[in-house]
Amino acid sequence: SPSPWSPGSDAEAAAAAEFRVVTGTQLEAHAPPGGDDGALGDDDAEAAAEAALFWRRCVEHTRVFARVSPMHKRSIVRAYQHIGGHVVAMTGDGVNDAPALKEAEVGIAMGIRGTEVAKEAADIVLLDDDLQSVVAGMEQGRLCSENLRKSIMYTLCSKLPQVLPTFAELAGVPSALTAAQVLLIDIGTDIWTAIAFAWQPAEGELMRRAPRHPSRDRMVDGQVLLYSYGYVGLIQSIACWAVFFGVMPRMYELFRADKHPSEYSVADSEADNAGMSSYYWTLVLGQVGAALAATTTRQSALLRWAPNWWLTACIVLELLLALLVLTWSPLQNIFKTRCLSAPQLLAGLLGFVLIGALEEARKLWLRRGDTADEDSHAGSWSEPEKKA
Repeated sequence: SPSPWSPGSDAEAAAAAEFRVVTGTQLEAHAPPGGDDGALGDDDAEAAAEAALFWRRCVEHTRVFARVSPMHKRSIVRAYQHIGGHVVAMTGDGVNDAPALKEAEVGIAMGIRGTEVAKEAADIVLLDDDLQSVVAGMEQGRLCSENLRKSIMYTLCSKLPQVLPTFAELAGVPSALTAAQVLLIDIGTDIWTAIAFAWQPAEGELMRRAPRHPSRDRMVDGQVLLYSYGYVGLIQSIACWAVFFGVMPRMYELFRADKHPSEYSVADSEADNAGMSSYYWTLVLGQVGAALAATTTRQSALLRWAPNWWLTACIVLELLLALLVLTWSPLQNIFKTRCLSAPQLLAGLLGFVLIGALEEARKLWLRRGDTADEDSHAGSWSEPEKKA
């Protein structure tokens, strides 16, 4: 049988109504949460349990705290921190708000009517005293965090196809990517595109998503590594090797011949350079696909990348640089590249097409899942109304 204070019970509903407004007189009767050790006082076990229940209901149900003292405000902040597990922002303008401003993770003071004591205790000062600026600041902070995460995801995608040719050479595979070409990808293309993510506009659902917890949710977690290395990076690697062996002539023959590069004839060296050129070109196009895919988390990338003109410019310059390396003889000699035929250039689109198609399918599936969740929540809210 459910407990008398279980969610949805009559007692809990009554408590919710009773605790909508809590006054300072009620707070005085209960031990404040979060002493010096951050725990409830336990001199009297029964009183401690009652205080814990009182503060839990305050955190869950209270909407207005009235006639409270400066120390009451501090106790309220501690209740949301230690009992509710929340990251708390506190606004204030007077001297009596200073203890709570100092206790909260983010203290926000008013810049126009706020006292100097409140400004000193706060972490942020609102120059216009407009609370809408807090919401705008939260959105900008989320956007910066989200774009940094996208930039990291994009940058890590190319690392797997960059390192695999080195290990493949140990198994007798002809060189597919030189150290100079790796540096060219990292410095000449990836770094500028990664910086361009700083100008990526916010997605529509940014403020509807749960915020990232500063201590529990890491910027680079298992999901980021799995996406970059085990998903997009793997697709890029498959595409690069498919073009290297399947499209370029003599690559498989050189592999079967098991020759050391020092034993290559002039024709063999030319064939290997052409194979490296195809691997490099396919990887560059794969990174273009990764950049477009990383611009959104759930929305279609086809509709979201164009507003970021910096990203568009970087992608265009990246492609022009790659074509210049493949066609201009001074750069060909430096990076050991060769001109590719039109069919070979088109074959390099394999990674770009695979990443784009799979990402659009994945995001469509996520959007449909979100829609199904919203429908189920709507249904669960409509049931009590029907019963009523």
